[in-house]
Amino acid sequence: MTVAKSVALFAVAALFEIGGAWLVWQGVRENRGLLWIGFGIVALGAYGFVATAQPDANFGRILAAYGGVFVAGSLAWGMVMDGFRPDRYDLAGALICLIGVAVIMYAPR
Repeated sequence: MTVAKSVALFAVAALFEIGGAWLVWQGVRENRGLLWIGFGIVALGAYGFVATAQPDANFGRILAAYGGVFVAGSLAWGMVMDGFRPDRYDLAGALICLIGVAVIMYAPR
């Protein structure tokens, strides 16, 4: 149950952080306006709170592992929201990052 909760929290954190950054990008770079930027800032703030709900008590471990989730999630977000097509090196790098997440967070200690 703890691993499932942790994975779900990483997914929600990625939704808030990547989505928030994308909203700010849309507001600034695509000239969609202050409302988009404001929603992005709120989402980025929510990300910070979601990260604190991780069952592990070590900030450094959680944020280091989340970095791998962020890499893979950002590529997936780009595919869905912007039509980005990752090449095999993008996919290989994301897989390496996710293996790193598994080692950092879920290896027996």
